[in-house]
Amino acid sequence: MLFLARMDVQFPSHLSPEDVTRMQGLEKEYSQALQQKGRLTSIWRVVGEYANYSVFDVASNDELHGVLSGFPMYPYMKIKVTPLAKHPNSVR
Repeated sequence: MLFLARMDVQFPSHLSPEDVTRMQGLEKEYSQALQQKGRLTSIWRVVGEYANYSVFDVASNDELHGVLSGFPMYPYMKIKVTPLAKHPNSVR
């Protein structure tokens, strides 16, 4: 099952710059592991915002929830998920 997720990050002001940097490193590791496993098939930055669009390929809604809630920055994310289906005009 394919899902498009928009993830917007908003860190609270009480986090130190060191905490943010540490969390960004953990986020990168987690994201790259998902990519290597084929769960995160693409990720795109939203220009000018601390946000991204990501496409996930998972077996179920429950698996997607587990993947999303596993992100280290999850507590600071606003996530909007859209299920995707193949378009009949697609050549791929």
